[in-house]
Amino acid sequence: MEPISVFDIFKIGVGPSSSHTLGPWRAAQRFLDRCRAAGGLEQVARLRVDLYGSLAKTGRGHGTDLAVLMGLRDEDPATCDTAQLRPAVAVIRAGRQLALGGRHPLPFDPQTDLVFHMDQALPFHPNGLTFTAHLQNGARLAETYYSVGGGFVVQEQEAPGGAPRARPPLPIEAGADLLRHCRTHGLSIPEVVWRNELAWAAPDEVRAGLQRLWAAMQACAFRGCRTEGVLPGGLGVIRRAAGLSRRLLGGERPADEDAWRAALRARAWTFAEVLKWVSCFALAVNEENAAFGRVVTAPTNGAAGVIPAVLLHAVCFSGAGEAAVEPFLLTAGEIGSLFKKGATISAALGGCQAEIGVSSAMAAGALAQCLGGSPEQVLMAAEIAMEHHLGLTCDPVGGLVQVPCIERNTMGALKAIAAAHLALEGDPAQARVTFDAVVKSMWVTALDMNGKYKETAEGGLALHIPVNVAEC
Repeated sequence: MEPISVFDIFKIGVGPSSSHTLGPWRAAQRFLDRCRAAGGLEQVARLRVDLYGSLAKTGRGHGTDLAVLMGLRDEDPATCDTAQLRPAVAVIRAGRQLALGGRHPLPFDPQTDLVFHMDQALPFHPNGLTFTAHLQNGARLAETYYSVGGGFVVQEQEAPGGAPRARPPLPIEAGADLLRHCRTHGLSIPEVVWRNELAWAAPDEVRAGLQRLWAAMQACAFRGCRTEGVLPGGLGVIRRAAGLSRRLLGGERPADEDAWRAALRARAWTFAEVLKWVSCFALAVNEENAAFGRVVTAPTNGAAGVIPAVLLHAVCFSGAGEAAVEPFLLTAGEIGSLFKKGATISAALGGCQAEIGVSSAMAAGALAQCLGGSPEQVLMAAEIAMEHHLGLTCDPVGGLVQVPCIERNTMGALKAIAAAHLALEGDPAQARVTFDAVVKSMWVTALDMNGKYKETAEGGLALHIPVNVAEC
């Protein structure tokens, strides 16, 4: 399999969905490059985008229309001004004109040129979209892409292009490979992952990248702990993290992130208060995600709150401190890559076990690592966390990444902490279920799962909660 980096699993982007927002956004940017190669953006006279399968069924609630429009404008999801995204879409809708690539004015009416095919799906993957450009010379350029989960994008019939990624010194396809490298070389899991990352980047680049991820996670949690109001989309979900944070801090409102972190470390919290803080962190991140804020895909946007919540718990409450950040992210990233290789991180393929389940397993293993666990205990923690998410459906009410998605992040974070401590007190040699067995079980469960429970808003809670989804 193609090697997967920690920075493939963790990506900085815009909510609310990695597969329905970040993936289509990146696909639109790739199509821009195709148009440039075909003679330039100025040669495009007319453009149409067709969305299929899950992208159509939950696309409006997941912001797929916004993502495609911003991608065609060549905005960068990692750096754009998130506050201006929805106003920019409103301008495009009102003027029926799109600045292709940010500079070529093109007639474009989202009502007719961005089509949601609710009753059609493409064969390769449920998240398919086709871009069709009619050029000034009469030629027609069409490309189909698939958003396969976690912001990863694959073009239809795509052959590997360019120079392949260098083979890492310690290749890993399964948990058994990872444990073998640890035993053979006397390394911890993050030390194995570190050696592999150095095949693709210099040490300073890897460290800087990990710190950027951590900074983005903290900034997102801090924003979420300060922002109140009602989430967009028509479901009327009230943001709760800010009120919970304020109550826990006794009404204190820290002015910036440094003061906020200092307040978190300033006192000895009770067990109940720590649990509330973990839930608060997860709520904060996924409320930001639902409001088209900037989050870190971990491994998806719908599950973006689990890793920050458990990492903040490790740094602020467990005694691990800032030294935990790099090993935590390296460990979590590798566990996420193993699920992608052996199963899926796409809810459209595997339900929410592929999102919250995987993120909880990533966080559990990473926390066990930072609390002194052996490689065997780390994978045991990840296995325990996933074992108790098997079969979890993806049934977003109204196609919005809000109910039950936001609260599920709190459950995933709390389960991760419990799984880590269970593993640290256990003997992996006596475990009846291995990490690789739970990865395989998750994939088999995904294949058996009824399609209506795979991010379609056609099953579960989505059938019983009325909502009128508003356009982005």
